[in-house]
Amino acid sequence: MLLAMPAMGDNRFTKAVIYICAHDENGAMGLVVNNIVPGLKFGSLLKELNVATDMTIPSDIVTMPVINGGPVETARGFLLHSKDFKHDDTVDINDRFSLTGTIDALKEVANGHGPKDMVFTLGYAGWSAGQLDSELQQNAWLTCDASEDLIFETKPQDMWDAAIAKIGIDPFLLSAEAGHA
Repeated sequence: MLLAMPAMGDNRFTKAVIYICAHDENGAMGLVVNNIVPGLKFGSLLKELNVATDMTIPSDIVTMPVINGGPVETARGFLLHSKDFKHDDTVDINDRFSLTGTIDALKEVANGHGPKDMVFTLGYAGWSAGQLDSELQQNAWLTCDASEDLIFETKPQDMWDAAIAKIGIDPFLLSAEAGHA
């Protein structure tokens, strides 16, 4: 995961926690997992998309916040979730996390057949080839191992502080300057 440094120059990523889904020689793609879209809950989004269900959707699903996953393709939805859910277009990221992005998957969630743990985002963060590596060298981001408890159990508004604490850093001691030996 990426943790935005306090001096991040791009306001879209202030205190952002980004789960990196892909990073290779062609670039990188990640989901901001802690930036709530104000006033939009998952249940409202299901209604807007006309996702019908023949059952009452559990309140924890209806009230789940929708997350602003990043500035790229903001109308496109992504379900970052636990491994207990598999759909035709599900991409296994690693042995703990998967990613699915179809209306059919949202229908399964609405009908009670979704994953145990999930975060729904609109949009994603993307970097061209070498761009993320350059930003890391410029001290724009810290890195942290992703964990299910951090992503699925920590309130989005508390996630950056929890991730910084997880790596043992006092945020007041962070500098915007990078050093090179």
